[in-house]
Amino acid sequence: MLSFFKDYKYFAIVFLIISLIIVTIIYNILDVEKPLPIYQPAMVNFELVDSTIQHQKKYHKIADFSLTNQNGKTITQADYKDKIYVADFFFTTCQTICPIMTDHMVYIQKELKNDPEVMLLSHTVTPEIDSVPQLKKYALKKGVDDTRWNLVTGDKKQIYDLARKSYLAVKDVEGFDPYDMIHTENFMLIDKKRQIRGFYDGTNPEEIKRLIADIQKLKKDSE
Repeated sequence: MLSFFKDYKYFAIVFLIISLIIVTIIYNILDVEKPLPIYQPAMVNFELVDSTIQHQKKYHKIADFSLTNQNGKTITQADYKDKIYVADFFFTTCQTICPIMTDHMVYIQKELKNDPEVMLLSHTVTPEIDSVPQLKKYALKKGVDDTRWNLVTGDKKQIYDLARKSYLAVKDVEGFDPYDMIHTENFMLIDKKRQIRGFYDGTNPEEIKRLIADIQKLKKDSE
């Protein structure tokens, strides 16, 4: 019996190696894609996460909200029900990264103009400056399609809490007003269950292409 196993030991090893190679080749040929991750606070740079949830490892979702868009309409989570959407934080008077981010949002809007499942949501981090008329002026200048893309303002504390506790997207400003914040270049991809499925550099064209590809992947996964 021992001699039997000895005789076939090398055969078994070779067979195992060949099997692994075959499986790898098939996997690559079929281009099997892994599902997008579901981001939890514990997975994100702690600087972008409120201290109360930094160690949370599951069940994270975007909180309910009520803000006002560029047309003076109240926008809530109900307006994004059963939608995939891209969210960001900006302000209209920003002269650095915001114009680039907004232009990339316009590009996403154009690329997905015939896709009713996908929407956009941009939050101002300076609501004391970005009134409804100011947002409307900015939206018209940038060519915002207000049936698909809301620029929202409102209570500063609520916007801050959404940024830090929901979207995990902005940094604190130490030594200043507790609701001041440094917004980042991040775009966040949100699924139909209000979960974060991706973070992207909103100033990088290659990242925008990746975002659009991930939207298509997310749509397939939800079918």
